Amino acid sequence: MSDSSLTFDQIALFSLFGLVFAMLLWGRIRYDVIAFGALVIALLLGLVPKEQAFSGFGHPATIIVALVLVVSRGLVLSGAVDKITALVIDKDRSLQSHVSIIGAAGGLMSALMNNVAALALLMPVDIQAAQKSGRSPSLSLMPLAFATILGGMITLIGTPPNIIIAAFREQALGEPFAMFDFAPVGLVAATAGMVFIALVGWRLIPGAQSSRDETQDLFEIGKYIAEVVVIEDSKAEGQLVRELDEACEEHDIAIMGVIRNGKRLAGNSRNTELRAKDILVLEATPEQIDKFVGSLKLGYQRKPSEAPVAARGMELTECVVPADARIVGRSSMSVRLLSRRNVTLLGISRQGTRFYQRVRKEEIQAGDVLLLLGPADALPDTVRWLGCLPLASRGLSLTQHGRAGLAAGLFALAILAASLELVYLPIALAAVVVLYTLLEIVPVREVYDTIEWPVVVLLGSMIPLGTALENSGGTSLIAGSILSLTEGLGPAIILTILMVVTMTLSDVLNNTATAVVAAPIAIELANRLGVNPDPFLMAVAVAASCAFLTPIGHKNNTLIMGPGGYKFGDYWRMGLPLEILIIAISVPTILIVWPL
Repeated sequence: MSDSSLTFDQIALFSLFGLVFAMLLWGRIRYDVIAFGALVIALLLGLVPKEQAFSGFGHPATIIVALVLVVSRGLVLSGAVDKITALVIDKDRSLQSHVSIIGAAGGLMSALMNNVAALALLMPVDIQAAQKSGRSPSLSLMPLAFATILGGMITLIGTPPNIIIAAFREQALGEPFAMFDFAPVGLVAATAGMVFIALVGWRLIPGAQSSRDETQDLFEIGKYIAEVVVIEDSKAEGQLVRELDEACEEHDIAIMGVIRNGKRLAGNSRNTELRAKDILVLEATPEQIDKFVGSLKLGYQRKPSEAPVAARGMELTECVVPADARIVGRSSMSVRLLSRRNVTLLGISRQGTRFYQRVRKEEIQAGDVLLLLGPADALPDTVRWLGCLPLASRGLSLTQHGRAGLAAGLFALAILAASLELVYLPIALAAVVVLYTLLEIVPVREVYDTIEWPVVVLLGSMIPLGTALENSGGTSLIAGSILSLTEGLGPAIILTILMVVTMTLSDVLNNTATAVVAAPIAIELANRLGVNPDPFLMAVAVAASCAFLTPIGHKNNTLIMGPGGYKFGDYWRMGLPLEILIIAISVPTILIVWPL
């Protein structure tokens, strides 16, 4: 087949890819539906053999993306992530210092886990830091998002394009890129990019969108009056209440009083020395309560026969009390909520009104919001039994404080085994997921909820389409077009052009789809030039990951758009010079590390 002729399959596939790209740019239909619809059309037209219809869903790239998200969830629930983020929040830091520190944390975390997951973990931290410092989060969310994108380039599992490129290398050369093969180029590019963001980039962001914090409405959380228990060996045991002021300030907690032997002590008991089994009455949000409990090794009230701790398998849920609810005018003690349902009324939110009864003795009023703690399978029935209405889930979870070392150790062991090529990476990650599940670091019910199924569907659908394009000779045709346009130019210049084209595509398409399309083109270009394909594949990996011009090029850019109050045209101000810098740094680094 000559490059000048087009077959039906090539015409149909190019048209289908053009339609997919146009639909993605249009943005009215979710990307996974578009990709899966395109796969179905390709199957109906015979462009993808029926034997390969769903091969993408069993592809190592798809499996790794799913497993990494579950592992990331385990690191959160174990408290391992809190160990890192505890260093980030300091309201007295300058904005530049904050951007530098949280950017470095985001870059490091996204090198060790999926970069979307890393941003999801740090975004609430950054917003909380902005609120404490009295500034708009728009000044720091974009630098954080870009830093997590950059950090993902350092390792195989940091970003889906690296996983895809490794898989294509295995198909083309018989061996994939290893875990840290991306590190020499990725680390240099990421470091240069993060230095630019910390010193210059954040200054290019348009000023705060308004004097008011744009995220206030999005993240406003009613505070609860709640009770937690001082358990044996708690850091609070033996301390005066006033000696907890620093921890209270750090977690934005107000201690309202102390309950001892079932009776509330007079006043706010600031000079009371805390003992085991004392109960602290707090005013705080659920997230603040969880972090406060973890920092002081406190516990939650349970049945008398059970230890007063947040037992594994427990969840939090919120519900509002309508006027006709069973619980109205009664207390959780009078309905025997704990003994009947094994569910604890952890807190009550009453439109900012404080009360001074025990939480479990307080008569519930219509309009109250209840914070319940109990077994996940018991909570929905309990909410219905109380006659309450469940609130939309805000992803509340209990951190399993004290298990951070176990979770991080298992993950580190798996990464080490994969890096030494003792175990295939998907198998190593699968083993971690199994262990996390058996050890209840990640509850079984959360395993499937944690996986971003739209991303899995997108990847599983696009991989067969990319393979079909390659098998039809389409990628060879594109490579030939690039070669004809760059005739007489050296391989280094062609590699640079490939990076520019790939990066431009990634700005307007999903980076995963871009990698699937560009990887076979990179291999074809290298083969035609008679050079090593590795630098071309590495160029695609870097370029596909670095989408900084628009909010649609990378999911991290999309995640910050609402909370940061950004407009579509805000991204290029910092993104354009950053992309130019990445190309300028990456090309010579690639040529040094991966010679032609």
